[in-house]
Amino acid sequence: MIREMKRDEIPLCVDVIRRSFMTVADDLGFTAENAPRFTAFAISQDRLFWQFEEDHRPMFVYVDEGGKIIGYYSLAMQENLECELNNLAVLPEYRHMGIGKLLLEHAFTYAHSVGCTIVNISIVEENTVLRKWYESFGAVHIGTKKFDFFPFTCGYLQKEV
Repeated sequence: MIREMKRDEIPLCVDVIRRSFMTVADDLGFTAENAPRFTAFAISQDRLFWQFEEDHRPMFVYVDEGGKIIGYYSLAMQENLECELNNLAVLPEYRHMGIGKLLLEHAFTYAHSVGCTIVNISIVEENTVLRKWYESFGAVHIGTKKFDFFPFTCGYLQKEV
């Protein structure tokens, strides 16, 4: 079931995000030393509390039948009726069960319901499996950018909603 995240669930969501993004870090050789700003290393309770309390981001969780949080995403509202999908995450042991698909479809539906016409998505460009996954839902690759502080290229996609 997908529902809005509660403030007191932020520590659990930080764990879900870190564990989820760590598989990408492990696969591509990212460490806290060579990629300290990568989500697996940079996400913190302070950051999520700020996004929740100050930025007022919509934040959602996927909970299993026992109430355990196993998935997460948030949306950052932007200008020009656009929003950015942030930290879509599913715990590794729950992947390939359709939970990510449900979260992504929920994000697109929710974004549309609050007036967004475009959802922006940022990925590690070298993660070709993830890029193809987003494209299978109609996201269109619009470019890349290389930053000195990342050992990878950032890829950007958009989805009209």
